[in-house]
Amino acid sequence: MSLSTDFAHALNAQITLELQAAIVYRQLAIEMAARDLVGMANWFRAQSEEELEHADKFIEHVLDRDGHPAIGKILAPQLNIDSPLDAFRTALQHEEQVSAAIRELYRLAREADDVDSLPLLHWFIDEQVEEEASVREIIGRLELVGDDGAGLVQIDAELGSRSEG
Repeated sequence: MSLSTDFAHALNAQITLELQAAIVYRQLAIEMAARDLVGMANWFRAQSEEELEHADKFIEHVLDRDGHPAIGKILAPQLNIDSPLDAFRTALQHEEQVSAAIRELYRLAREADDVDSLPLLHWFIDEQVEEEASVREIIGRLELVGDDGAGLVQIDAELGSRSEG
């Protein structure tokens, strides 16, 4: 089954959004590295790589359905990060935006009776629940330690143990 024109456009918009997420996470990694928080920088770099993988999943789906993936305009993120907490709050806002877009894709797939896209979208719905929960947990921990340097260094070390990709 080929993709409907409208749904193909929506998938291309999602590909662009996933690539935008990768760039946002890369900039957040830079912000943390600039503050000598190498563990957090590593976590954000790994997240950036994961977002590229997500874009690739959508690209492959469009190709498999005889569509033509196209990347839209991606702007460099303009972030104002004053602390690790700001960085993770920014990450959560972006994850929530991606989650909303995935849910809208799911609605569009159902309206188009595109049952072939539903398994992919189910995977992404589960993934987004996990992504948001993970970032919320980190935010909660950062709020607990506040300005405590030792606590911040501990969280940084833990986040640094995440492998990239």
